[in-house]
Amino acid sequence: MDFGIIRQIPLFASLSESEIRFLQEVSEEYYCQPGKVLLMEGFQNDYFYILLEGEVEIIKSFGTLDERFLRISREGSLLGEMGKFSQEGTHTATCRSLTDCRLLQVPFSWLNAAFSRHPEMMFDLMRLYCSRLENSENLTIKDLHEKNQQLTQAYNDLKIAQAAMIEKEKLDQEMRMAANIQRSILPKNLPSFPGMDFGALMIPAKQVGGDFYDFILLDDHRVGIVIGDVCDKGIPSALLMALTYSSVRMEAFRNNTPGETLRAVNRHFIEIDCSDMFVTLLFGILDYRTGEFEYARAGHPQALLLDAHYQTIPIPIRYGQAIGIFETLEIDEGVVTLPKGATLLLYSDGLSETVDEIQSSPGLPETCSAVLNNKEMNAQACCEHLWKTVGGSGAESRIQDDFTVVIIRSVVTNN
Repeated sequence: MDFGIIRQIPLFASLSESEIRFLQEVSEEYYCQPGKVLLMEGFQNDYFYILLEGEVEIIKSFGTLDERFLRISREGSLLGEMGKFSQEGTHTATCRSLTDCRLLQVPFSWLNAAFSRHPEMMFDLMRLYCSRLENSENLTIKDLHEKNQQLTQAYNDLKIAQAAMIEKEKLDQEMRMAANIQRSILPKNLPSFPGMDFGALMIPAKQVGGDFYDFILLDDHRVGIVIGDVCDKGIPSALLMALTYSSVRMEAFRNNTPGETLRAVNRHFIEIDCSDMFVTLLFGILDYRTGEFEYARAGHPQALLLDAHYQTIPIPIRYGQAIGIFETLEIDEGVVTLPKGATLLLYSDGLSETVDEIQSSPGLPETCSAVLNNKEMNAQACCEHLWKTVGGSGAESRIQDDFTVVIIRSVVTNN
């Protein structure tokens, strides 16, 4: 009965055949399936095992957060014999089967008697114990080394994450500064002309945007009104927006008509090559004495004109190209007159596209007509009311693009 396996165990190598036969006589064979806990750390037994077939795993601190795998024991291994010599006679680790196992359960009484008959076995057992202790120490050192590497990696990751957070904070600060600069570019005050009421509002989709508006006082009865939309959003768009703002303002005083102004701005853009970015613009000159609004439109949404009863006054639409794409710019030019009580709405596609996405919306003209149909609100209040109405307020804002509107109302006086 497995005489050869027992003989191959170093602790029993010097035993006689009769001693080994006696070992087999006082022991019992034991069979178990995978997952069986054979010995439990911290518990006592009056026997140990010789593993005849199968594999078992040795686990330290089994079932705790500090659980650690020590080794796999195979055929010919002793299991639990060291429990006899621990301080309290308890097992120092847990043993659990990995496969179907066949074992020989040996009582400690045989081992005690064997030690008295063969004292040299004590030295063999000490050598076995020292070997296991050395292996355990090596495993502990390896485990500590791996954990030290993990801590070093975690520390390096933390430094990288901290550096990224600092960089993000710097970027956020720069974005806030850019947003402040962008807001400072917009007009501080609205124009003041007899019989005219002005309102304007720009809400960027991000901290900084590509939309802008401006009022350029040309003389005592004319004001230039511009609204623009730079493609995309963010810092590049904000920079191009600032450039467009400066160019329009400069060229408005050099040229006689809105069309000439936009063509001059386009020449600046072509010269500097803006890397496939472009701008849509609508620039017009309002004469408050006549109510005439002469405009030029470069790829921008057409203005909306409502009469005193908030009905749409059609404005002819012609083909117009965006600024910065073609050297020879085709633009839509025209003149409209604001009747008394009329409302002129200039806007970016942040408004029109949002209205188009609202399923219940009847369309932009009808939506704006319904929103602006309130003579108690001035032009600025109308801008803010329009922003709230189309979904710009609250946590679930539908606005995905920069939102910009300019409203000019021809006020009906009692004189």
